[in-house]
Parts: sequence; structure tokens; C-alpha cells
Amino acid sequence: MANLLSSKKRVKQNEKARMRNRAFKSVVKTEIRKFVDAIHDGDLQLAKEQFQRVTKTLDQTAAKGTFHKNMVARKKSRLARRLNAAVAKAGG
Repeated sequence: MANLLSSKKRVKQNEKARMRNRAFKSVVKTEIRKFVDAIHDGDLQLAKEQFQRVTKTLDQTAAKGTFHKNMVARKKSRLARRLNAAVAKAGG
């Protein structure tokens, strides 16, 4: 256990940040799962709406520092490719 007052404060701050990051990660995973489920069900309208939610959530978590911006860009790109492939498959 920390002895110095500043160390004790740092431990509390780290714990708060850890809990906040866990919550953000959980929300992102849930949003991505809903997006993937919409694509599997063939509901492209819902998938497009969900894609917007996912990208917004990912950008917010990157802004907070939970995720690295390049990881967020990579995830968004891969999800966009999945959406575009599903739209192309349904259209053609």
C-alpha cells in the first residue's frame, strides 16, 4: 500500500480511470456486437444506424484516451468494409 499522500491519491485516481475505461470498453463491445448482429440478420438499415453509433462511441473513447486513435481508425475501417460488403451483397 502507498505511504505518501500523493501516492495514495494516485492509487485512487488510477482506480477511477480503470473503472471508467472498463465501462467504455464494455459499451464499445456491446455496440459492435449489435452492429454485427444487424448485418447477420440482414437488416441493413439498422446496421447503418448502428455503424454510426459505433463510430461515435469509438471516437469518444479515443478522445478520452481509453483507446489509441489508430486502433479506433482501424476498427472503424474494418466495420465500414463489413457494412459495404453487406450492402453490395444485398444490392447485387
